Amino acid sequence: MITVGIVGGTGYTGVELLRLLAQHTEVQIVAITSRGDAGTAVASMFPSLRGRLKLKFEDPASANLRACDVVFFATPNGIAMEQAPALLAAGVRVIDLAADFRISNVAEWSQWYGMQHASPEWVAKAVYGLPEYDRAAIRNAHLVANPGCYPTAVQLGFMPLLEAGLVELDHLVADVKSGVSGAGRKAEIPALFSEAADNFKAYAVPGHRHLPEIRQGLSRIAGGPVGLTFVPHLTPMIRGIHATLYARIKRAADFQALFEERYRREPFVDVLPPGSHPDTRSVRAANICRIAVHRPQGGDVVVVLAVIDNLVKGAAGQAVQNLNIMFGLPEGEGLRQLAVLP
Repeated sequence: MITVGIVGGTGYTGVELLRLLAQHTEVQIVAITSRGDAGTAVASMFPSLRGRLKLKFEDPASANLRACDVVFFATPNGIAMEQAPALLAAGVRVIDLAADFRISNVAEWSQWYGMQHASPEWVAKAVYGLPEYDRAAIRNAHLVANPGCYPTAVQLGFMPLLEAGLVELDHLVADVKSGVSGAGRKAEIPALFSEAADNFKAYAVPGHRHLPEIRQGLSRIAGGPVGLTFVPHLTPMIRGIHATLYARIKRAADFQALFEERYRREPFVDVLPPGSHPDTRSVRAANICRIAVHRPQGGDVVVVLAVIDNLVKGAAGQAVQNLNIMFGLPEGEGLRQLAVLP
């Protein structure tokens, strides 16, 4: 059995990890930390786990995380960069669900996240954890930087077009909507029910923290710099991301066939039939990205629609997928749940 520790088990991403790992046949969760809730039974905070998990939250200072095979950091930005190096030095493999190791340019990371990086030497050693592009590197990784939710949807949507060199790279547009859980499990006025319900708005238009990650990922895929306009929106739903992606066609092709062939062997990307419009509820609680590709009126713009659950394929599910790859397990282990409908 693979022994697992989770640092920061009280947020939405942490409890989603618990839900998935509690059903994983090759994993034993041995430690879950929370400084503020140490000593509290996990199932008392999250009754959905009653009968499946008997652990209590532990203080991270006393938890024996070095005895684990792998540790997940489901913490706010800035925690893993402080604590992960000691675990890595002890031979523990680490999957960070925050942004600490995602951006290769440390100065750029500091600019966007407003703090100095505590372990820049590990940024260069980290493997970005987008399985559909980085699978080979993930297999041998000791430190995986799990992608963000917005970056996952946008990169998977644009990837076939950029790899094939079919679109212009200087005017990509990502118009993306997210559910409120993407803001995390914390008390903030914009996330209050009376603020978010029956409402719809764009935010962070001048620049969102995920922009440099998305731009970095698309540039890797394209083999050169890209010009990207990224506009996130908050929608009155709990889970889900819907990305509407626009690119100007440089060379015409059978885009439907291109996407079907690119993702034919990918267990967690579903290319829908021509003319489809994926909706977020079709992926709720499932580790799947559903994609549809359109060429409106046969014009010079290709439109890609991509939907994911921000907490699963956009966070915890992708992290478990990375764990499976790292330990040579079937990629779908612990991730075969169907989407919840309605």
